[in-house]
Amino acid sequence: MTPEQLAAAKAVMVHGPLLIIIVVLAILFIIFATAKLKIHPFMALLLAAYGVGFLSRMPVEFIGPVIAQGFGNLMTNIGLVIVFGTIIGTIMEKSGAALKMAEVVLDVVGIKRSPLAMSIIGYITSIPVFCDSGYVILTPLNKALAKRAKIPMAIMAVALSTGLYATHTLVPPTPGPIAAAGNVGADLGLVILVGMVVSIPAALTGLWWAYRLGRNIESEMDQTNISYDELKKQFHKLPGTVKSFIPIVVPILLIAFASVAKFTEYAGPGSEFIVFFGTPVNALMIGMLLSLTLLPRFDEETLMNWVGQGIKDSAIILLITGAGGSLGAVLSATPISDYIKTLAGGNVSGGIFGLILVFVIAALLKTAQGSSTVALVTTSSLIAPMLPQLGLTSPMDLALTVMAIGAGAMTVSHVNDSYFWVVSQFSGLKITDAYKAQTMGTLLEGLVSFVTTLILFVILH
Repeated sequence: MTPEQLAAAKAVMVHGPLLIIIVVLAILFIIFATAKLKIHPFMALLLAAYGVGFLSRMPVEFIGPVIAQGFGNLMTNIGLVIVFGTIIGTIMEKSGAALKMAEVVLDVVGIKRSPLAMSIIGYITSIPVFCDSGYVILTPLNKALAKRAKIPMAIMAVALSTGLYATHTLVPPTPGPIAAAGNVGADLGLVILVGMVVSIPAALTGLWWAYRLGRNIESEMDQTNISYDELKKQFHKLPGTVKSFIPIVVPILLIAFASVAKFTEYAGPGSEFIVFFGTPVNALMIGMLLSLTLLPRFDEETLMNWVGQGIKDSAIILLITGAGGSLGAVLSATPISDYIKTLAGGNVSGGIFGLILVFVIAALLKTAQGSSTVALVTTSSLIAPMLPQLGLTSPMDLALTVMAIGAGAMTVSHVNDSYFWVVSQFSGLKITDAYKAQTMGTLLEGLVSFVTTLILFVILH
């Protein structure tokens, strides 16, 4: 759909508060269909996407193409990343590399602090890496630690997912915060510094929520009766430490180097190679090739069956994640974003009120269409011309404005967010449990981040 066609379609679609009601109905339908009717999430998401299209009076000739385009766009962004990451995870599990990593990490932090370890690892990883990719990459380690420490998978899943999420929307060089800082004219160095401060309480809140709720949630991965010692006996010999970590560490470093190069606008020798190897799909491809060094032998069992199992495991995740992208695309094609923007039309004076308004707009956009990056970019573009009227003009004000936008872009991750499905599917969580864990966890993170932003604003003024 071209921009001209989209504008023409929006002109004849439903406008105003009724759109919010339609979105709420779609969310309630997905919860009811998956939890009560036991409809597969893939079907529930697609049905919801069609329902939103028809109820919003989207021209019928556009509904199908928008749904297909949303599915395809998401596959373009993270499809191969999921496939490569799943293959890496399968090989690491079957070769014993994941267990070796678990032993190394536990030797450093101790068994009882495994969730803290994953929260810290996620917090650092997501600064240069998208949280979706980071969760896929770190899942083998997370699962192995859960088994080794005898900690419910839900605790480990929420600790990792919220650790990743804390820096994803607040700390450059992740693209969303960079774009927001650029749109409002904030100093990137100051945004990074403030973002690191604001994201720490967010990550700690997510870790607290993991402990608070995780013990009451059962994951499909907790149902195995195999103990860690029994699991370890399945392997004749565990791989070495370096060989075990390389398939995960190398992709993360490559992506990080590329992010730094883009952030610093490095154009010197080797810049093209840095960007090439640091593109997530290329980095994960390299990680997958490196994981082949873990194979005990090169034969049909390993090269065909192990890799084939990883591909099969990725299929369901791809379908559900793509269907979530379809729903997000339909919502984005409705006038709901335009309606939310009109809510900011009034003049608001006073810095605190301005930050509140910014947070609310970003949260509404995030909740409505699912993408944190879209919420960051859209909100920052919208409010940039209003900043003087909102009383936000100093360098610190602008940095805190980015924090308020980022806090709103956290609030909340649910069924129209691909990250919701990555976390739930890779962690074996039921949809209702994923709402309790992931959605509520991101709500708490967003609120704590915003409160921290307001406290900093008061202290620094």
